[in-house]
Amino acid sequence: MTGTDEVPRPFAPAPPRPESPRNTGTAVVGLLIVAALTTTGMAMAGGPRKIDGQALPASGVYTSEGAKAPAGNAKPAPKEVRELETNPLLAEGIALGAVTCRLPAISREPAKLETYYKTFVSCLAESWKPALDQANEPALTATVQVTLPETSACGKAPSENEAVAYYCGGDTTIYAPTQWMLGDAGLERSRHLATMAHEYGHHIQRSSGILSAAAEKMSSPGEDSPADKELVRRIELQANCFGALALAAAAGRGSISKSLANAALDDYGRADDSDTHGSRRNQLKWAKAGFSGKTTSACNTWAAPASDVK
Repeated sequence: MTGTDEVPRPFAPAPPRPESPRNTGTAVVGLLIVAALTTTGMAMAGGPRKIDGQALPASGVYTSEGAKAPAGNAKPAPKEVRELETNPLLAEGIALGAVTCRLPAISREPAKLETYYKTFVSCLAESWKPALDQANEPALTATVQVTLPETSACGKAPSENEAVAYYCGGDTTIYAPTQWMLGDAGLERSRHLATMAHEYGHHIQRSSGILSAAAEKMSSPGEDSPADKELVRRIELQANCFGALALAAAAGRGSISKSLANAALDDYGRADDSDTHGSRRNQLKWAKAGFSGKTTSACNTWAAPASDVK
C-alpha cells in the first residue's frame, strides 16, 4: 500500500484438522503481523495458508492502557515494549499465576457457549496478570464474541472456509463463531480450550508489544518472503506455547483436570504442517515447552534457531 490511510484486511485461519474438510483448501489471508501496524490488524490460530495481506508501515497506532507515569520514585505506568527476544515479558523467572477455572457446562446453545468462553478468558486474564505485572506491561482487556460481524476493527470478516476462530488486535476481541467452533470441535472441551488459549496468547503478544516489534521487521509487502514467513512461524509457535503455559497454570484445579489439560495440550499436535505456522512436530514441541516450562522464558521463540521454528 502506498497511502497511510489505506487499510489492509489481514486474516489468518484457525488450525486445520486433518479430519476436517473445512480446512482442506488454501485460504487467502493476511497476518497478525499486520495487527501491529494498523488498527485493523487481526490474528488467528492457523495452519497452511497463503499470505496475501499488505503491511502498512505506520507507527504508534496501538496505545497501551493505563495512566501517565507517576512522579517521583513510583513504579512507572505499564506500557508495551516493542522488543522480541529481549521483551521484558520473556525475562527469566516470570511466571503465570495458578488459577482455578470454574467453568459452566459446555453447550451447543450460542449464549451458553459464549458464557463458557468468557468465563475461560476471565480465568486466562487472571492467570496472565502476574506475569504482565512483573514485566510492567499492560493487561489489556480481551473480549469474546460468538457471532460473526460483517466488519470489525479488522475489516471484512473471513469466510467459514478460512477460519474457525480468530483474534482481532484492533478491538482486542476473540471471535469464535458458534457454528464454526462446533463444526470443528463439537463438544470436545479440550479442543475448545486449546483454541481459546492460543487466541489469548495472541492477545498477550498484542498487549506486550511483541506484535508491534515483529511488524517492524517485516520486509515484503505481502509478508510472503521466506524471512517474513519465519517471523510468522515464531509468532504462531509462541502463541501455542503461551496457550499451553496458561493451560498448565489451570491444570488440576476447578473444571480443568490434569487429564483435560493434557488432552488440550495434545490438540496442538493435530494441526497440519504449514510454512507459516510450522511443522506439526514443532507446533506440539513449543506447546509442550510452555506446558512443562512453567515460565514465559520457555516461550522465547525469537531466541530459537531456525530449525526449531520450521
